Amino acid sequence: MCSELFRIPLAWHSVLLGLWIGGGLLALVLMAKRSGWTSDMAGFLPGYLLGIVAIALVPTLFPEGIPVRGYGLMVLVGALTGLWMATRRARQVGLEPEVIFSLAFGMFICGILCARLFYVIEYWPTRFQFNKWSTTLLEIVKFTEGGLVIYGAFIGATLAFVAFVKKHHLPALALADVIAPSLVAGLAFGRIGCLLNGCCYGGETDKPWAVTFPRDSIPYMEQVIDGRMFGLRLKELSATDPRPVVVESVMNVTATVARFDEGSVIVAINDRPVNNLAEAQQEILHAFDVKQSLRLQTESDRIIQLASIDPTRSFPVHPTQLYSAINAVLMAWLLWSFYPFRLRDGEVTALMLTLYPVARFLLEIIRIDESAVFGTGLSISQNISILLLAGAIVLWLWLRSQPPGRAGFKQPVAS
Repeated sequence: MCSELFRIPLAWHSVLLGLWIGGGLLALVLMAKRSGWTSDMAGFLPGYLLGIVAIALVPTLFPEGIPVRGYGLMVLVGALTGLWMATRRARQVGLEPEVIFSLAFGMFICGILCARLFYVIEYWPTRFQFNKWSTTLLEIVKFTEGGLVIYGAFIGATLAFVAFVKKHHLPALALADVIAPSLVAGLAFGRIGCLLNGCCYGGETDKPWAVTFPRDSIPYMEQVIDGRMFGLRLKELSATDPRPVVVESVMNVTATVARFDEGSVIVAINDRPVNNLAEAQQEILHAFDVKQSLRLQTESDRIIQLASIDPTRSFPVHPTQLYSAINAVLMAWLLWSFYPFRLRDGEVTALMLTLYPVARFLLEIIRIDESAVFGTGLSISQNISILLLAGAIVLWLWLRSQPPGRAGFKQPVAS
């Protein structure tokens, strides 16, 4: 894990601002000379001006220097890699690279916004619901430190894609096939960023390729609040169950000897009543922080006191980030190789929408950072995967009903 790679001294702030302003003005001049004032230039301006404001605020937001995050850097590298692949394919099919540049900008911005929105909604109660709105807003905008939901990015990017093809009267399925391998290739780098950040982690394992994370990382702190550092793990039953917090598993020898069984109902921790899992986790975290033992009281008035361990790194977990990255690389290669053999526009996209949901559904089995939702016993990503796979099946059936053929890109883009 390497969340922060290095910091850029504030002395370079004025240089970065000057480069951004100068580079943007140069781009505007070149676009104006080539085709005059177009909708593409109008679409470029909001992001350009937003960048100026963001860079100008850097000294206020980061008085100790500009942090370069591993996650943010990998997302950027992934976006540039995908852009390079898409423009290369575009040239092969007679599509101007400028079309890809314009499309990529909108998809990237909308994808990031929706990905962050999904993450904030999913983890609002535990990671964003602070007493001060200023603190909440600051945490929300820290997307370079991690916290982007892939399916949220997919939805946001899709909305931007649909708006773009309608505006420029482009064949949607043909263009989707051009960019499909790029999207998955970008995801591969994004998952490496997840590994550097310590998010999207898997469950504990004793496999030789397991990874550990340092203190203050997300996996480490999750193991703390789950009770793992005290040798047990708690869970919350359904809202209708009269037993709000029970012991899911026991890994502490002392607890086992004291007949502290799995399924025991916890009513108090350190003499404080607990009515739900969130309250129990808060007491566990406090005990760990102040290096205090854990005094648990069960429904049957059995009391046991557990001392914590304080390892420098988390217990070994599945490197699901690497699993995802390898899967994305293989899928990108397959989609790129399949492109020349497609019989109809949309087949490359349909293949992507078939393979990714299956891989994501299976991966969620060993990921533990998402809880079951909607009473399905499945995570939100698994539920979306099922819907996406169903949509892919419908798309395949529709494509098979169409005669073979490719639309191509013979018409210029409308400005």
